[in-house]
Amino acid sequence: MADTLVSRLSAVGRVPEDIRHAAPQQQKFDNENTERSVGYVMLDCSGTTMDRYVDAPAIVFVEVFKKYGLEISMPEAREPMGLRKDLHIKAITEIKTVRERFTAKFGRAPNQSDVDAMFADFVPTQLALLRAGSYHDLLPGVADVVKGLRQQGIKLGVTTGFTRDMLDLLLAGAATQGFVPDTACAGDEVEMPRPTPYMVIKNLERMGVYNLHNAMRRTVKVDDTVSGAGEGAPLCWRVGVSKWSNYVADSWDAVKAMSPSELAAKEALSKEKLVRESGAHYVIDDLRDLPAVIAEINQRLAAGENP
Repeated sequence: MADTLVSRLSAVGRVPEDIRHAAPQQQKFDNENTERSVGYVMLDCSGTTMDRYVDAPAIVFVEVFKKYGLEISMPEAREPMGLRKDLHIKAITEIKTVRERFTAKFGRAPNQSDVDAMFADFVPTQLALLRAGSYHDLLPGVADVVKGLRQQGIKLGVTTGFTRDMLDLLLAGAATQGFVPDTACAGDEVEMPRPTPYMVIKNLERMGVYNLHNAMRRTVKVDDTVSGAGEGAPLCWRVGVSKWSNYVADSWDAVKAMSPSELAAKEALSKEKLVRESGAHYVIDDLRDLPAVIAEINQRLAAGENP
């Protein structure tokens, strides 16, 4: 039999497709995650499932730069939001206005040593803030949406720009409110974080996925930032959420002082930014709109469409 199979190889050794797909190992790939429906949802933390307007990291970025000797504004601190936190600090130093003030104050441009020093201060400062605050409080509707996704048999993962220690604090707080994802991956657990797909892939690996191609086709990533709403491209579906996003306001306290019309205008600008810059397939207000999105993605998958 082996000789008969070998005789069917092409001159350069190409195996015919019927033989290749009959191999037990290939069948394990071929038969896994073949459903044409959403099977996995990957959720961000701050601004998506908890911590309205992403206060926790923004506060600390401003504080860390101030301790280093340079004042930065809240918009400057927020501009790169979604990136892993060491990369976020580096991105702040590359903002033109920040770089100019840094050079004027220190007589040189900021470098990687400055980034490393500030990140070393950022970690304990952020951990202390998360332990002291309520930044794990779930956003409106999140608990119910998560419950509904589980009832559909959808597995839940989390990705974040926080480190693992920070993420564990947030998840411990969220667990008391009914949010316990199947898996979670922090920014410091992959070599290449957002907007690349590797945190999404790491979650799928931890879920025991065998056929990554099929599983990514069935995956939806949800995030409030441009880099996070692009995470997973071009392999999975991506959804931006704008209502509680980093792009709406400098803080929850600032929102409390806004008029309804002012807040509506800020929310519209947040949604516009996600539509314009993220490459997401959908941009919605918040997680309460996600079930309708998943229903449509299921229709698109059933019709043979892929991300």
